[in-house]
Amino acid sequence: MEDTNRGRNAERLEETRQLILKSGVSESHLNSVVTDVTTSGGQDLLVKSTLDKFGKIHILVNNAGAGIPDATGATGTDQSIDVYHKTLQLNLQAVIEMTKKVKPHLMETKGEIINISSVAGQPRAQPDFMYYAIAKAALDQYTRSTAIDLIQYGIRVNSVSPGLVATGFVNAMGMPDAATQKLCDFMSSHKECIPALVAGQPEDIANIILFLADRKLSSYIIGQSIIADGGSTLVMGMQAHSFLDILKS
Repeated sequence: MEDTNRGRNAERLEETRQLILKSGVSESHLNSVVTDVTTSGGQDLLVKSTLDKFGKIHILVNNAGAGIPDATGATGTDQSIDVYHKTLQLNLQAVIEMTKKVKPHLMETKGEIINISSVAGQPRAQPDFMYYAIAKAALDQYTRSTAIDLIQYGIRVNSVSPGLVATGFVNAMGMPDAATQKLCDFMSSHKECIPALVAGQPEDIANIILFLADRKLSSYIIGQSIIADGGSTLVMGMQAHSFLDILKS
């Protein structure tokens, strides 16, 4: 498989690149690009570098996303409109723009699009980070709508909705590495939050992406979002506890 790995954090991107190489992937099958997908120039660079190296694009994984904190510490309806715009620009608008730019290339290859959503987009309240939840709910609808629009060209669109996963998501909110472990430990020790009593790992989500990207395995799946959350959305007891209170305690 040929893969373009992108990110804005050069150090973290290089760590990921090294992990991929250690797994046995050839250097000739890997393309790492430091870019910002919220900018038109960054999107164009990502597409161009992929085409320059591989000649074609078969799969688009819209994986860039984050809950953007308010600099004042405000949450809920007190968050600024600036945070709203930045949150939707990263989690929704960038997906729309990347899809438009890659569409002609995927039409040639009859390719796949996998969007990374979140259980935050499900129809349950997310009072602390409502803008993020709004963006992911909109992304779910975008996935369904584009799936029908693009299947006429042989392009499949699906998505993955992760629950709590031990990644750098909390770091992106301006909190230290220890905060991620703290949050995972708390949630995974309360069955009303995660019935499986374990936080997800990046590999759990990656395996679903691989499944959706493989037409031999998932050809009849169109416009769906696969939830991977250890059972959280079946109970959603996570909302009985404030994320911010856990992290501050």
